[in-house]
Amino acid sequence: MLSAKSLFTEILDNDDSFRLFCSIAASGESQGGWENARISALVPESERELAPKITRHGADEDKHGRIFNALMKKRGLDPVPVPPETDYTMLLERNGIGLAHDKLKADQPLTVRDIVTYLAHSRVTEQRASEQMELLRKHFADHPDLGRAVKMISNDEDNHLAYCHEELLRFAHAGHGRDIQRILRECAHAEIRVYRDVSLAVMAHMGRILGWPKARSAVLAAGIHAVYAYERAAGWRRMVSLKMPERRDALGGPATAAPEFA
Repeated sequence: MLSAKSLFTEILDNDDSFRLFCSIAASGESQGGWENARISALVPESERELAPKITRHGADEDKHGRIFNALMKKRGLDPVPVPPETDYTMLLERNGIGLAHDKLKADQPLTVRDIVTYLAHSRVTEQRASEQMELLRKHFADHPDLGRAVKMISNDEDNHLAYCHEELLRFAHAGHGRDIQRILRECAHAEIRVYRDVSLAVMAHMGRILGWPKARSAVLAAGIHAVYAYERAAGWRRMVSLKMPERRDALGGPATAAPEFA
């Protein structure tokens, strides 16, 4: 029977597919760490109190990248180049989601509008990250090798999502509500397309590595398209709603250290 748990178990049990999975994840997290570090450095003076939280966000993402690399190292594996069609972060930027890297590489301070855009983008992508890690946590929290990593990253992603909700609501109360809702809708619709395309590309690579029959690959592709159809019709709405989170000031302290993987 094909299930999320059996699919992930097959990927994680094979060294080549595990290495690709971790390489893709580590690359995306490291890119997120760099982006947040640059945003923190360029925060406008009027929002400097937000800088430590953005720094914490970036530190968490860097930590996640180190965790995925450590998981590979523990199995004696080296990272592999990330196929461009599976690079979620790069494809989001190419679709105009978030702040352009050219802007982040410059030394000009960002505007309040830029910070609102960053937070709205993060609110959408952190929703995806939180859901994905919750799925892994559900099935692998007790896994001897992955359990600690999955639980830590899942908790961090939930913190990131809570932080985005709280800060966006603050900006909405300050008069940016219409811009926030517009940006959230644009980001959500672009993200679900990118997620569909990346999911199809990742499954195609995994299918070749694991020798999946064409029928199985077709079933998985159909499932990905079905998820996209649902998200395009209604599911995107979960990515644009805002509510005060139970976790207040979720990024108000220092980042936690990555676990050791002996």
